[in-house]
Amino acid sequence: MTHVMMRRLMAGLSALAFLLTGIPGRADDSVPAAVDTAAAAPATTGVANGEPPRPSRAELAMFAMGLIGAVYRPGGDTPQKGMDCSGFVRYVYHEVAGLKLPHNAAAMSRISTVISRADLKPGDLVFFKTMKKAFTHVGIYLGDNQFIHASSSRTGVVMISSLDESYWAHRYDGARRVLSSIGSSAVPPAAAATMPAPDPAVPADPIAAFARP
Repeated sequence: MTHVMMRRLMAGLSALAFLLTGIPGRADDSVPAAVDTAAAAPATTGVANGEPPRPSRAELAMFAMGLIGAVYRPGGDTPQKGMDCSGFVRYVYHEVAGLKLPHNAAAMSRISTVISRADLKPGDLVFFKTMKKAFTHVGIYLGDNQFIHASSSRTGVVMISSLDESYWAHRYDGARRVLSSIGSSAVPPAAAATMPAPDPAVPADPIAAFARP
């Protein structure tokens, strides 16, 4: 592993530490005084109603970081065959949250909720204009201005980058939220439409929600 990759990995782990340890000033914001009990519900919210549990932001971030070094391949959407930027995001959200997002960065931007950069939290999507058209690259925010993405055929792998890096700072094209809150069953209506309908004959199993079909 090169020194650059090591520094980026350490930066990502540092960002994730803010989320997991609750250090004041962490990237996912402090808990407001008036807590929304629905938004603060545990990750198993919805299981009793036959709905799959929603993952926490930490679960999304850790699963994504487990793919660091996976090979980049245009049009790919699995670690075994390689992944492009939207294929990487699609794979993470499918494996962790059970959502089947479109395999296209611009399409992802249209089915998720617009948020400001100041409101970014781990697990949110960050978009970039790397070509003439908007929303041509996408990654998953980790916290502390770090994001993880299947970068390009030039770098060749899934990696962690910083929103403050000159290249990405100049091409930043907005942020979106797919899961509206940590452990909440609420997702944007368009994204919810991508979820498979639960089978009423099969009891809800929190473990099965994370297993590949």
